[in-house]
Amino acid sequence: MDGFKRRLSNSVQSRLSITLSLAILVVAVLASAFAFISAFKEAHEMQDETLRQVAVLFDRQHMTLRYPGAEPVVGDDEESRVIVQYLADSAKATGNDDATTPLPFPMTLADGLSTLNIAGEKFRVLVRTTSTGHRIVVAQEADVRDKQARESAWRSLLPFLILFPVLLLVVGDLVRKLFRPIATLSAEIDQRDQQALHPIDENHLPTEIRPFVVAINRLLRRVAQAMEKQRRFIADAAHELRSPMTALSLQTERLASTPMSAAAHENFQALAQGIERSRKLMEQLLTLAAAQSDAQRSETAVSVHEVFRRTLEDLLPLAENKGIDIGVQSTEDVQVVINELDLFVLVKNLVDNAIRYTPSGGRVDLRVELAQQDVIIEIEDSGPGISVEEQSLVFDPFYRNLSTGEAGSGLGLSIVAAIAERIGARVGLSFSDEVKQSGLRVSVLLKIRKC
Repeated sequence: MDGFKRRLSNSVQSRLSITLSLAILVVAVLASAFAFISAFKEAHEMQDETLRQVAVLFDRQHMTLRYPGAEPVVGDDEESRVIVQYLADSAKATGNDDATTPLPFPMTLADGLSTLNIAGEKFRVLVRTTSTGHRIVVAQEADVRDKQARESAWRSLLPFLILFPVLLLVVGDLVRKLFRPIATLSAEIDQRDQQALHPIDENHLPTEIRPFVVAINRLLRRVAQAMEKQRRFIADAAHELRSPMTALSLQTERLASTPMSAAAHENFQALAQGIERSRKLMEQLLTLAAAQSDAQRSETAVSVHEVFRRTLEDLLPLAENKGIDIGVQSTEDVQVVINELDLFVLVKNLVDNAIRYTPSGGRVDLRVELAQQDVIIEIEDSGPGISVEEQSLVFDPFYRNLSTGEAGSGLGLSIVAAIAERIGARVGLSFSDEVKQSGLRVSVLLKIRKC
């Protein structure tokens, strides 16, 4: 009950549906009561008119009366029959019930309609003076009349009984259709990517909802401007720092050839490594800013094996330094329609991560395959892998698993996630060895598109 009250108080659609249903119910009850009473009265009026018509017919045809006595008449219905007798014959009544005629009507009855209790039964009675001067009585049992009137009145309620549930269904369907644009709008916003900040189309929306959507579009525009300023700041800062870091790298290379003591050489190595990490961080920040940019990129048919070849050319020295066996396992090439630089940066960051986190003497495999309407690119290594608990966190910027002991910026998978989100790809993580729960397999699912 509390849930229903909460839904009723929070949902405009529920309040509108229930209010309209209650209004229809109240109107239906009042209309039904009015129709029942009107039909009941109309049935009585028609029954009174029947008594008048019988009296007029008797007078017009100058009929004479002969009472049947106790003999039954075929087809006679005691309850619904209409009794006709001379008022003067009431004195000749012999029975104490209404089974035989004549009945003991009061001799003093005036012309017109009245309701009397005769022989223990209520009768509706019409007294009329004929053209010959005789006074006749036309009567019918009141209980029979009431029963027939009620049946007629109940039949008049059938349209309301049919119409009421139909109206409830129509109102419910109409309210749902009226609120369907809101549900459609909600689903559209909910399915958007976090980078999709373009305005919502407000032309097809009802006038009552449009101001709300206009306000949302203004908010989206402000958020987009704020995010663009943030990306521009990161890109500008990284760009400004790249030149000094490059200069420092050159100076450390020159300084490396200068004779120095063992202690100085040890300190120099730590300095050189720190400068190299900083330089790489600047490069990755620039790459991340570019990946998150909304700028349009040209798309062409790209060979995945060619991207693998370029990646191996850049990263093979890093793999050889660790003694890692790296290579392409798939034999058949696949063409995908994509921006070539996006695919290269995505694959290179995945392979770079695999090499860095795979122990010396390990293995890194690259493969691509075509599965129906999808292209699947997989990078698999023999490293420690990523636990299930951490798989949802490793795509966050600057997140690093400290237990591996590997130095890094924590931006590689963030760049992969940003590119994948922009090109509509899906990235999945799993263990390369499910039994030992070790090694990492990264799968990138690309939809096949035509140029």
